[in-house]
Amino acid sequence: MPFLKLNFRPGVNRDQTSYSGEGGWYECDKIRFFSGYPQKIGGWAKYTPIFFFGVCRQLFNWITSYADNLLALGTNNHVYIETGGQYYNITPLRTTTTNTATFAAVNGSSTITVTDAGHGANTGDFVTFSGAASLGGNITANVLNQDYEITKTGVNTYTIQARSNTNLNSITLVTANSSDSGNGGGAVTAKYGIASGYASTTYGYGWGAGGFGLSAWGLGGAVPVSLQQRDWWFDSFDNDLVMNIRNGAIYYWERGSLASASTALSTRAVLLSSLSGAASVPTLAMQVLTAQNNKHLLAFGCQPYGGSATDFDPLLIRWANQDEPQNWAPATTNSAGFVQVSRGSRIIRAFATRQEILVWTNSNLYSLQYLGTTDVFGLQEIADNISIMSSRAVASANNIIYWMGQDKFYVYSGQVQTLPCTLRQYVFQDLNYNQVDQIVCGTNEGFTEIWWMYPSANSNWNDRYVIFNHLENAWYYGTIDRTAWLDTALRSYPAACLTEENATVGYLYNQEYGINDGDAAMASYIQSSDFDLGDGEQFMLTRRLLPDFNFTNSTASTPSVTVTMKPKRFSGSAYANTASDSQDVNSSVATLDEYTEQVFIRARGRQMALKVESDGLGVQWQLGSLRLDVRPDGKR
Repeated sequence: MPFLKLNFRPGVNRDQTSYSGEGGWYECDKIRFFSGYPQKIGGWAKYTPIFFFGVCRQLFNWITSYADNLLALGTNNHVYIETGGQYYNITPLRTTTTNTATFAAVNGSSTITVTDAGHGANTGDFVTFSGAASLGGNITANVLNQDYEITKTGVNTYTIQARSNTNLNSITLVTANSSDSGNGGGAVTAKYGIASGYASTTYGYGWGAGGFGLSAWGLGGAVPVSLQQRDWWFDSFDNDLVMNIRNGAIYYWERGSLASASTALSTRAVLLSSLSGAASVPTLAMQVLTAQNNKHLLAFGCQPYGGSATDFDPLLIRWANQDEPQNWAPATTNSAGFVQVSRGSRIIRAFATRQEILVWTNSNLYSLQYLGTTDVFGLQEIADNISIMSSRAVASANNIIYWMGQDKFYVYSGQVQTLPCTLRQYVFQDLNYNQVDQIVCGTNEGFTEIWWMYPSANSNWNDRYVIFNHLENAWYYGTIDRTAWLDTALRSYPAACLTEENATVGYLYNQEYGINDGDAAMASYIQSSDFDLGDGEQFMLTRRLLPDFNFTNSTASTPSVTVTMKPKRFSGSAYANTASDSQDVNSSVATLDEYTEQVFIRARGRQMALKVESDGLGVQWQLGSLRLDVRPDGKR
């Protein structure tokens, strides 16, 4: 009998059974399809070994007219600008004290007690010290003059954990000795950042009936309370950075002149309302965004014009005067104004495209367009009875918009359509709906991919991804831990962030860098749907396999993959994986390298599946067209 050439359709299908999906792929992890064939995805490595504090949920990259390549990172307790591998803390300040903070150390402990009258900070907030003097021993001035997380102990006191300022790739605590008897005070400046937010959405029933703080969280009333994770929104305004906390205040960071780069990077962002000429700036906004073509700063879901500081209209869109991001007061002499979204209960996301700004509510999609008339902007409904899973579940590729809804995927290219997905049930039936705020979507245009990273049903953290390849029209999936993602043409590699669950610090990664998981091997595999001979009436017996693999870009001296033939007696049977199964139905496993011409294998069953996998360091592989020496072998 001639060789059976094993060519499978690109993409993975879990919405069919393994048998009904014959001719395709059924399972995978850390693979992609390129020119129709599966290959291992690219690796990743830390972009810089330096850590940042908190969980980063948002990245934004821009280049100034001075050629600064700046990357903004928003975590639940900080805002940073990264450039040249260094992080610069631009977190807005709540308050600053001067010449009032003092320090007290205990011999043998890294815990430092800080006394600063009326500091106003809570546990989890951060303070940055400068001007502190050595306590006399291990607790030097360099140890004290850093950014520290606070543990509140009283109205006038809190503690910090002293750490080295030289080992910046991890937290190394410093223990006081008997010589640390000073108080470090006299000329200390303490800069207290704005209150920290939650690392993930937290649910509970509030505090108990005994008064705030007098009973445990979760023992309160019958109505559950949702404390939303801290999310930042960023956009550029000329060379500067405008930002806001979701449903919070709007801030502004000024790059300044050519000569002021170092000064700007050591300057904190300030409230937009504090800029010269500020008028009627919204105190609260769901999201701010710059209409780059006409230089208007917009707020989506915000405080109404003339409303009190706590008023919030979740369906209101306001914009500042052209080229004046701080002037929001409408007048006959400027272009500031507002418009009301008519349907839905709240705006979830605004997304700028080439010709319009798309605005999602929880039930409708609108198009906001610049008119250039006295109305300035016009709003048009595009679709109703749609959904969007989270505010960051949308991305654009080739001027087409893709997003994840509550139970399916959508695409917009002038009209809204359902995006057919062969993994729809697999994704939406294994999703932690209490943590959908964590879902992040981004492109990987080097491989024509749209990535969604999401928390599976049994995880409180993003641990999986699903990919749509818009060139191959193929879906595939796998496991990965990432909290933020940005594919930017301004950098050599896609950027991603990871702070592990319950961890204090995180790291910035280059994706598609190398072929390993940092310094460790990356495991990858793909398994086909079942195939048979004819209608599967007869058993088939495999004898030889002629490989077709490409190991280009591997760094291992002898890169290899493992190929397994997994037979079944019937379509409803389990795969026979061990020799303890019936002797005439066994899996056959072979290791193939780049010089393997043929391998003799023996497996027998009515149906079979092919599995290709690797877990070696420095191995990169692409599968071609395997050929299988197989013959009919009876009906039972």
